[in-house]
Amino acid sequence: MQVIFNIILGIAAFFGSFALYRIVKSIDDLDDDVREMPKTYVTKDDYRRDIDDIKEMLSKIFDRLENKADK
Repeated sequence: MQVIFNIILGIAAFFGSFALYRIVKSIDDLDDDVREMPKTYVTKDDYRRDIDDIKEMLSKIFDRLENKADK
């Protein structure tokens, strides 16, 4: 009876450690992907800065249109 219990406990420990290994590996892969994101995606600060530049250009265009003599 003790031998069967030890075998079952060994198999359970093997599958438990394998599952834990896969979870840790998945977290590491996710961490690597997150660290690569700034190289792939635009950050919010860059996006906001670009939007501010566009708004400034549009404001200048609208000011010129408002001051046109042939309105």
